[in-house]
Amino acid sequence: VQLQASGGGLVQAGGSLRLSCTASGRAISSHYMGWFRQAPGKEREFVSYISWNGINTYSAASVKGRFTISRDNAMNTVFLHMNSLKPEDTAVYYCATGGAPFSAPRTVVDPKGYDYWGQGTLVTVSS
Repeated sequence: VQLQASGGGLVQAGGSLRLSCTASGRAISSHYMGWFRQAPGKEREFVSYISWNGINTYSAASVKGRFTISRDNAMNTVFLHMNSLKPEDTAVYYCATGGAPFSAPRTVVDPKGYDYWGQGTLVTVSS
């Protein structure tokens, strides 16, 4: 499976962006998805998770209330809606998926639970 992330760019603090992650090579409708990010000089960190059926979502405390993850299985796409962006949100954002169909990762925040990764899209938030 290949994941293509898009939608990043330069935005002022307080602004919004919507990231998209479209899969090819395999339908992701039966697989969980996650977004991670990596800022310069820092480790990759978890951002948001959505279950295969979209019922369960979970976001990191740092983005809760500002970011929303959603999915459109008909489009084979997952979205990350980002509002009230802050300079500390600046990072390369990666989408990821994995696991057996209709499963959930042992720990949604652990990158090791995701088998396939997109190439990343850069989000830069200016102050």
